[in-house]
Amino acid sequence: MSRNDEQLNGVTLLGNTGVKYPTEYAPEILETFINKHPDNEYLVSFTCPEFTSLCPKTGQPDFAKIVINYIPRQRMVESKSLKLYLFSFRNHGDFHEDCINIIMKDLVKLMDPKYIEVVGFFTPRGGISIFPFANYGDDDHQEMVKMRRLAAFEYGIKDMMKR
Repeated sequence: MSRNDEQLNGVTLLGNTGVKYPTEYAPEILETFINKHPDNEYLVSFTCPEFTSLCPKTGQPDFAKIVINYIPRQRMVESKSLKLYLFSFRNHGDFHEDCINIIMKDLVKLMDPKYIEVVGFFTPRGGISIFPFANYGDDDHQEMVKMRRLAAFEYGIKDMMKR
């Protein structure tokens, strides 16, 4: 079943070829659409393999793969707006951990998901890799929050042992 205009209300960036890429952090660019399957518990995953931000002290670029997983409630994030939002960090100076927490909090505020996690796999700089992990879950999903935190920690340990 296709979406009608009412269901796509607020989706303005998708299909718009005149969109300008933001040069500063821009959470207002995020758009949502209605979840047509709110009774289903399903996971939506996004991977951004070319995330960049700036070190707040040196101004040097930091590179990462960002993975976002969430279980939607009523609203879902539109992917082109998410791409532009993540691009808006290009000139943003913050530590890796801050970027990941900002992204998670902006998406929680935008969608009010049942569960969300944001992981940053930052490339090494100065001989150290940082993999910040932030997540949020409502009361019904707190056990998942605990399990996912443990899984992220174990992944970081396994990755570290490979080197």
